[in-house]
Amino acid sequence: MRSITKFDLQYAHRFYKFQGEAQYLHGHTGILTIEVEDSIEPGVNMVYPCNEIQKVAWDVLKNFDHALILRQDDPLLPAILDVYEKQGIKNGAPSNKMKGEAFKTELATAYPDCRLVVTKETMTVEGMIKIVYDLLKDKLNIAKLTFSSGVNAATQEYKPTKTIDRCPLCGVALVNGVCPKCGYRKK
Repeated sequence: MRSITKFDLQYAHRFYKFQGEAQYLHGHTGILTIEVEDSIEPGVNMVYPCNEIQKVAWDVLKNFDHALILRQDDPLLPAILDVYEKQGIKNGAPSNKMKGEAFKTELATAYPDCRLVVTKETMTVEGMIKIVYDLLKDKLNIAKLTFSSGVNAATQEYKPTKTIDRCPLCGVALVNGVCPKCGYRKK
């Protein structure tokens, strides 16, 4: 069975070297749907609490919300960073409170202080799915990701291969046999 949750992400990007309207800097509201699969945890009668899926995923996904996403070879990137430097916000600003933890993977690097994600490939809906799976595959038993942005949408199904030891009292993943939410200890 699956637990399903959704995220709204506001972001700006462009398709560098694309021969259409998307070559211009523009914004979107993206909708990311995460489906987590496992057995139903008998103590809580659910696969995984959706609010806990949101907490786990949001730690990473908030890097994409109200952010600029550019490909690493986009000539706008140095210009944007130069403007941010001159404006005094490249290394953060007091109003920038919704920062995720910085990350660097083969597909993307997040710079939370300046609300910027730099990607290896153009950030299409398919590209976002690849990035999100790469970031969350070890944290959640992802069975399916769907991302829609404007009129574009993509989906990818995965075969969950691991068993996540979960708390029988609240359903969240145990960390070293202990529930980080309620303190339950596995015997």
